[in-house]
Amino acid sequence: MAQSVAANQSPAADEAPQVDAEKYIKDSEAALAESLSTNDASVVKRVLADDCVCILDGRARDKAGAIAAAANGPGDFIANHLDYATVRLFGDTAIVQGSDTWTREGGETGHFIWTDTWIRRNGQWQIVAAQDTVTPIK
Repeated sequence: MAQSVAANQSPAADEAPQVDAEKYIKDSEAALAESLSTNDASVVKRVLADDCVCILDGRARDKAGAIAAAANGPGDFIANHLDYATVRLFGDTAIVQGSDTWTREGGETGHFIWTDTWIRRNGQWQIVAAQDTVTPIK
């Protein structure tokens, strides 16, 4: 019986969880980008898995380090906005590549070009690995 029910489902019903996951991940990536300049550590706590490792220009940071950095304030960042995020889903794993544009006090601007690996555990999507590179705007 289960096979006949599954066979009768429309493709749209099958795609709904994927669309929901992509929206959640993109919205979370945007919130994470904004949190760099707003001092909102709650976003970092929610989005990063407990075992997450983040690499920023060759330096590793765990979740606790990322939360501490967010809680300490934005430093000289006055803005950071998501440019785009491309989500590729593979079951309970998502590879997300994107870019943020930032502005620092004094007017310097640049990009974070990044790749985040998301895992769905216990029904919750979180980042388990992040690789960010800073590039200036030319």
